[in-house]
Amino acid sequence: MASAEYKRFEQPDERRTFPNGHAEIVNIGGGVVGRFVFYPGWRWSNDVMPIAKTKSCEAPHFQYHVQGHLAIKMDDGTEFVAGPGDVSALPSGHDAWVVGDQPAVVVDWCGATSYGKPAAEAKAAPARGRKAAAKRKAKKPKAAPRKKRK
Repeated sequence: MASAEYKRFEQPDERRTFPNGHAEIVNIGGGVVGRFVFYPGWRWSNDVMPIAKTKSCEAPHFQYHVQGHLAIKMDDGTEFVAGPGDVSALPSGHDAWVVGDQPAVVVDWCGATSYGKPAAEAKAAPARGRKAAAKRKAKKPKAAPRKKRK
């Protein structure tokens, strides 16, 4: 039987620091959740691209915007600004930056596993989360059929 879990971002399992921001990562319920804090002046292409070594952010995101405003530009040219109370789903291939003089804070249920890591390290890391756990469970070998009794 599953048991209840409780964690706080103030005591994360991992903290990743990058210029003008940081990510607090908690592993919980078989998944990974991250709180990202981006300070005024932060821009993915300036502050995280040198770490990730990719053309644009390859981490997909499913996130709730807690504070501040974050401009997002997809590689296809789609652009919008998300603010407090907004929820966004971003596929791979985007840039983002803080708008205004207040830090932007988001809670992310999808992209936290690899965010702020070099691309090679992120790809080598095992997938985490509910979908990955379901795939691992589905790949378990099936038991041999029982022999019939005479």
